[in-house]
Amino acid sequence: MTTGSPGESVMRRMLPRRRDEAHRVATSLELFFDLCFVVAVGQAGRQLALALAEGHLRVALIGYASTFFAVWWAWMNFTWFASAYDTDDVVYRLTTLVQITGALIMAAGIPRMFASRDFALGVLGYVVMRLAMVTQWLRAARGEQGAARAMCRDYALGIALVQVGWVLMLLLPASAIPYVLPVGVVAELAVPAVAERRVQSAWHPHHIAERYGLFTLIVLGETVSAATVAMQSAVDEHQALGRLIPIAIGGLLVCFAAWWIYFAAPIHEHLRSNRQAFLWGYGHYVVFASAAAIGAGLEVAVEQAVGTAHITTAAATAAVTVPAALYLVTVWALHSRHGKAGAAQWVLPSTAALVLACTALGRSGVLAAGLVAAAAVAVGLGLHARRPVQDGSTT
Repeated sequence: MTTGSPGESVMRRMLPRRRDEAHRVATSLELFFDLCFVVAVGQAGRQLALALAEGHLRVALIGYASTFFAVWWAWMNFTWFASAYDTDDVVYRLTTLVQITGALIMAAGIPRMFASRDFALGVLGYVVMRLAMVTQWLRAARGEQGAARAMCRDYALGIALVQVGWVLMLLLPASAIPYVLPVGVVAELAVPAVAERRVQSAWHPHHIAERYGLFTLIVLGETVSAATVAMQSAVDEHQALGRLIPIAIGGLLVCFAAWWIYFAAPIHEHLRSNRQAFLWGYGHYVVFASAAAIGAGLEVAVEQAVGTAHITTAAATAAVTVPAALYLVTVWALHSRHGKAGAAQWVLPSTAALVLACTALGRSGVLAAGLVAAAAVAVGLGLHARRPVQDGSTT
């Protein structure tokens, strides 16, 4: 073992970091980790768009839900572990790069999962990510004592056992996999609850809130990027600018409102216990998945507008309005409702209902949904201006 500044030490003793550590922010490695993981998010969104455009709703929903869970769960586990034990030494960095490699392998396998239910490459990438996480927890166990050491070992054992289950799943016929997947998901979700039943890991509330916020930003950025590419391709091939401008304006307004609403108020002060933090963290599966699905929906709406999608106008509009409404409701339930009272408490749920109702407007539904989302931000600002500032929220 050597000593030195962060990144120069080959291996340090992995000790828990303080939960009240001042100025704790995301590292460049964490940001790089997020940017690489969003490659898999983009793949899942693209395959969702392709399946929806072809009218294969069941394939789209099952494939997207399962692939996005794998991306989100591996990202979330690394994020909480890093918040508690990040040493930023050479071994830690190399292990994290292995996890990134696993994410890229999994991303390469996502099209096969949708097209032919071939999970082999996707599972290989996922197992690479998760076994790298096992080594991190075993290393943390060496630096801990007592109940905390047992917690780290439980994490390592639980993750390893579940990975064995995923590998064994590949031996089953493809028709059985959709029924086995929920069992594996429940097993994955149970590992943290079982491992931290006696003592909780030393995650940092402000750091966790920042990491989730940054990943939300990246996913929203991927959504805008995917929609822009779809728009450009449609204009180049079909010269249908008049039909695409309303979709572009509505999509941008939805994305802008999604950003504004998520970051309207800080959330770290509400993450006081494992119960609060786990519910908030687990709930972000819906936040991230719906945010990415908005981009996929915009791609579908564009394809339907130029006549290349094999679905109705209402179905194409729903591909945008349904995930947008789901995003609004989930963000409200997880943290926007904290510190609100009276009419302000119901702005986002009402907005979600109105956005969903915009589906009935057909081709103009995406634009209407964007205008409704923008109006919700304006109403929130107006209500905020009429009352004393209590929590720094603006929506």
